Amino acid sequence: MRFNDTPDLAEWRSTVRAFIDQHWKQGRTTEDDDNPMEEAAPDESRVKPWLDKLAENGWIAPAWPKKYGGADMSVLEQFVLSQEFTEAGAPTSRQMLNLVGPTIMLHGTDDQKAEHLPPMLRGEVAWCQGFSEPGSGSDLASLQTRAVRDGDDYVINGQK
Repeated sequence: MRFNDTPDLAEWRSTVRAFIDQHWKQGRTTEDDDNPMEEAAPDESRVKPWLDKLAENGWIAPAWPKKYGGADMSVLEQFVLSQEFTEAGAPTSRQMLNLVGPTIMLHGTDDQKAEHLPPMLRGEVAWCQGFSEPGSGSDLASLQTRAVRDGDDYVINGQK
């Protein structure tokens, strides 16, 4: 099995490296490179502008379709992107983006997609998921919710 880049992937890798050099590594010092904690917890003042730049290019959600603000990258393009970001110690995504976003894309209405997806990509809203539930702990598959018809609507009850 060969793991060498194809000519197209080699060109893509060069594009990604140039982007990283321009937008992430710019302003870094030798001291930054010598600090092993920098990769684990980069300075927040550098992270937001970096993630904003990724969002502008659709790279914050590389697998997402372009119509939702992603880059519609192939699996190999995503791999190269991830590989190069990891090598550079650059953050790759906003929290929970790929947990909530694809669910909204698949099951949301057009209005929900328009309301939620763009602000998620821009980092204007944050999503989270509670993993400890009454009677379930972290076993989210055992959650119990009840929907009771109330006229034309349903009232959903459960615990959080």
